Amino acid sequence: MSRTITFGTDGWRAKIAEEYTFDNVRRCAQGFAGYLKTIYKRDQLLRGVVVGGDRRFNSEHFAAAAAEVLAANDIPVHFCGGGVPTPVISFSVKVCKALGAINITASHNPPTDNGFKVRDENGGAIAPEGLKQIEELIPEHLSSIKRITFDDGVAQGKIMQFNADEEYIEQIKSLVNLEPIKQAGFKVLIDPMWGNGAGWFSRLLGRGKTRVIEIHSERNPIFPEMSRPEPIPPNVDAGLKKAKEIGADVVIFTDGDADRIGIGDENGQFIDQLRVYGLLALYLLEVRDQRGAVVKTLSTTSMLEKLGKLYNVPVHEVGVGFKYVAPKMMEADAIIGGEESGGYAFRGHVPERDGILAGLFFLDFMCKTKLKPSQLLARLFEKVGPHCYDRIDITIEPQHRERILAYLKNHLPQKVAGLDVMNTNFSDGFKFILSDGNWLLIRFSGTEPLVRIYSEASSKEQVRKILEAGRKLVQ
Repeated sequence: MSRTITFGTDGWRAKIAEEYTFDNVRRCAQGFAGYLKTIYKRDQLLRGVVVGGDRRFNSEHFAAAAAEVLAANDIPVHFCGGGVPTPVISFSVKVCKALGAINITASHNPPTDNGFKVRDENGGAIAPEGLKQIEELIPEHLSSIKRITFDDGVAQGKIMQFNADEEYIEQIKSLVNLEPIKQAGFKVLIDPMWGNGAGWFSRLLGRGKTRVIEIHSERNPIFPEMSRPEPIPPNVDAGLKKAKEIGADVVIFTDGDADRIGIGDENGQFIDQLRVYGLLALYLLEVRDQRGAVVKTLSTTSMLEKLGKLYNVPVHEVGVGFKYVAPKMMEADAIIGGEESGGYAFRGHVPERDGILAGLFFLDFMCKTKLKPSQLLARLFEKVGPHCYDRIDITIEPQHRERILAYLKNHLPQKVAGLDVMNTNFSDGFKFILSDGNWLLIRFSGTEPLVRIYSEASSKEQVRKILEAGRKLVQ
């Protein structure tokens, strides 16, 4: 009997060669095939599924293993191979009019891991109830898996090589005018963190006055100079140092699968993802004059509520993960949806995080306003006041999870770091809304043995005090 596979906030992830094996990837693919068969008729299944992956160890071969299972279940496969950005895979679903996608990626996880993401017919994350159905349909025994060889699938016309790069580029051009950015004369440092974002900004912004310099652009599954391809300190330190050396106007980091971004300013200072979310929302509302709902996770900035009041747009708060963000974006026709980890999705595209498009929007913000990143941040703070943010992660033993949860439930504080608890939200973790608009969130990771502690406040010192109070609660 095989181990139970559980989908977290964004699919299943595990250590390569321990739980993450070819057999378990095939089990997941069989579960996804079974799920599709329960909601689509036989002739609808012929629309097929997009399958691709990232640059991690063996990702293209794990993707091929998933394709073999779908093909054996008479579900055609549009096969992208490896090294494909997550937003391109999601957009490919629309191009192919497919039923969904399988994406082999562990995103920003450590190099020891790989993962298995699924997407729906809109290219967005599947809602929690759908993920639960997939989990229940994952077979325990290998004998229940249907499979043909990759070569046989190609020969039978069930696996078709597919590349949506050009269609994706045309989509990007329809959403942002690239020519002014090309001619702006910026010096842009791109750090794709050895991942799928490599080459894309050079490709989109080349042959103009703007210079695009890339580092960490080769395929290297051990991710040198960083612990993981996650665009937060200290993983961004090498990129920020390089930016200061060359005098870059801005640094854009994309994570391992290019669905998230981080930003460094003209002084080589990191702009955290909550501030980036505030800046992107301000850009859409003020520069692009868009109106519509904003969707945020509960770990994301309260600056959005302030912008919502200023521009008279609704702001919806949901649980952590795009399995909550994407459905709400579709329901509310939101102009933007995002989360604390640096993933942002936009109306008119796909309900999926897109680090490439987010980076281009940031450059367009600079171009349209003729302001440097630090000046854009000052402009945001003029509207919403100063906001600082940080997060700490505490590794826990899995067997201690329930004990810590029980303790937190039975010891809810009335004050945190000397501030009164004004309100609480326990929909996805323990969020304490404090006086003066500060907040603390304690949340268990859905994919790793971690407790994440988040805080946003008006000063770095206040953030530090709130985080330490959160750490004491957990420990």
